[in-house]
Amino acid sequence: MTIRDAMEADIPAMVAIYNAAIPARIATADTELVSVDSRRAWFRDHDPVTRPLWVAVENGEIVGWLSFQSFYGRPAYRATAELSVYVANDYQRSGIGSALVTQAIEQAPRIGLKTLLGFIFAHNQASLRLFEKSGFHRWGVLPRVAELDGIERDLIIVGRRLA
Repeated sequence: MTIRDAMEADIPAMVAIYNAAIPARIATADTELVSVDSRRAWFRDHDPVTRPLWVAVENGEIVGWLSFQSFYGRPAYRATAELSVYVANDYQRSGIGSALVTQAIEQAPRIGLKTLLGFIFAHNQASLRLFEKSGFHRWGVLPRVAELDGIERDLIIVGRRLA
């Protein structure tokens, strides 16, 4: 498996991975499928130098991706970023997510980051374990802030200080 900067041509594969996660109501607050066109502006908001967007590729196929998203959009938070990680269903629990998060931790200081965050639904135990194994700690809980199919869900904030 290799990890590289995402290219615009990767958007359809990334959207397919993301859309596959929506019906499970575990990994995203989106409740409807997103379109490739709707993700183009999101893609362009990522800068490989300061807010990368990476894909994991195995045997020529994109099997996962990770994004760095600016936190809260204010200058004082420029050294903090939120990580989002999505792995294709057939490749979950195979180390892809762990490899992406590990690379994010290793590369974050190079891009000026001192703090990494994750926002994870409390019922997403696999993602909570992934981040906790990577040295993230639970920094907060937002109780019942999301409603998915009539069920209120807690959001866990995990964080890791790098410097």
